[in-house]
Amino acid sequence: EAREVSGKDVLVAGSIGPISSPLHGPGHLSPQAAAEAVTEQLESLLEGGIDLVQLETSSDLAHLLAAVEAARRLSDLPIVASMTFGEDLKVADGTDAVAAAQALHAAGVDVIGVNCGSGPIAGIDVLEQMAPAADGTPLLVMPNAGLSGRVGGEFVWAAEPAYFAEEVPGFLTAGARLIGGCCGTTPEHIAAMRQALDRARARGASTTPTPIPAQAPAPVVVPTPAPRPRTATDDKSSATPEAPPPTGLATALAEGRFVISVEIDPPRSVRIERTLQSAELIRDAGADLVNISDSAMARVRMGAMAVGFAIGRELGLESLIHFTTRDRNLMALESELLGAHALGIRDILALTGDPPRVGDYPSGTGIWDIDSIGLIGILTRLNRGEDQAGRPIGAPAGFTIACALDPTAEDLDGEIDRLSGKIDAGAHLILTQPIYAPGQWARFMERAAARWGDRLPRPVLLGVLPLHTARHAEFLHNEVPGITIPDGVRAAMHAAGDRGAEVGLEASLELLREMRPFVDGTYIMPSFGRYEQSAELVRRVRAELRAQS
Repeated sequence: EAREVSGKDVLVAGSIGPISSPLHGPGHLSPQAAAEAVTEQLESLLEGGIDLVQLETSSDLAHLLAAVEAARRLSDLPIVASMTFGEDLKVADGTDAVAAAQALHAAGVDVIGVNCGSGPIAGIDVLEQMAPAADGTPLLVMPNAGLSGRVGGEFVWAAEPAYFAEEVPGFLTAGARLIGGCCGTTPEHIAAMRQALDRARARGASTTPTPIPAQAPAPVVVPTPAPRPRTATDDKSSATPEAPPPTGLATALAEGRFVISVEIDPPRSVRIERTLQSAELIRDAGADLVNISDSAMARVRMGAMAVGFAIGRELGLESLIHFTTRDRNLMALESELLGAHALGIRDILALTGDPPRVGDYPSGTGIWDIDSIGLIGILTRLNRGEDQAGRPIGAPAGFTIACALDPTAEDLDGEIDRLSGKIDAGAHLILTQPIYAPGQWARFMERAAARWGDRLPRPVLLGVLPLHTARHAEFLHNEVPGITIPDGVRAAMHAAGDRGAEVGLEASLELLREMRPFVDGTYIMPSFGRYEQSAELVRRVRAELRAQS
């Protein structure tokens, strides 16, 4: 109907998404059952008058091939078949881009491609691997609008239409002949891509991207739970046990030391040796502790608690565990926290968590009985010696409770209100999303000063994510929610050429020099497992701190 109203000569595709969860288990469909489900849908789509069949967002190659076979039996319409890939460029069933392209080419599909998953840069990576294996079959790319975040109960996507337009030459260079957008994209994204495509064709399909134009801590006290005062009638059997001593993190902050933490990603494997080697590198460089992420971006990894325990046991290094409310109900949250405390893991960063739909298993579900503020409340009650229902747990816990802050958020008032709620719930410490210029922090503090004055009421670890290439800078700025990189910084990375890693390192060091009077430490986030770069930043910061002491 829309085509008729517009009067344009366009094709209408009939879309069929994944048939079932990619997880093989009792509820998993056989390829035959998947083909039957496709047949039922496709019969209706054919009756509606589609011009081509689009089998998309598949995470199971066997199901997709069964769907292709079913579509071939029902009609002679062109078939577009695309899969959704994770950060390791594999689909959930373990198939990589090359194997997927080879199998789909052999099955005789008319267009092979990638859709959903993440943003344009990852889509280009998949296309570059698919192109030789596709053996001349046209390629499709339909990425999401970057990665999504959950803000105020709604999903927010990072990539703007202008960024999608900038990536069109890259799509063409990688071999795409059909381009579009998936989750988070809008008519504005498609219009911007159409205009960019027309410009590329007008100049002979040139695919050279256009460069971007240039453009002393106060003493802090981290609260720790106080034991109930003893009375004259108390004896050893009836006395309330005292809370454990403060964590090393809490002690360092209370003593006014500049704290350095580095994030470690748990392995996507049952093997932990390389993760321990990375943590040892960070420890030897001079970090106070490591942060352990909790299946960030909804990509499945080894449990953060297990990794933190192994690092503490093997290396004697303290861990700040990221802990999300996405995957656990209230009972699981409390039980895991009790177990973590018993194993000596007492530094917790309370997070709501990325939605499963952007991760390895988009058909998975999030729980979210509570959000990060609710989790902070649970930790605070445990520190008082009681569970969420008010029942005693035997002794007060001794958690150091951290919360997250995005100082570059578009809605600063909303971000400040959230931070206020986290502090009121009992947060001891604030970790920020990465920033790249002191002006970004100044902008946030101008707005926050009306509530807290010239300094936040809790210690702050400043987020730092060293850049290593211009492409890395563009990916973070355009595809990752919560990260904004100023034009001047991105221009410097473009100008750096093959010196990008050193330029990014020096920029991070200079930022920390300028921000040291305003924050209590730093939280360094390696990019794509570049722990050596982060270790070098730790070494340089430590050297400057020693020189100043």
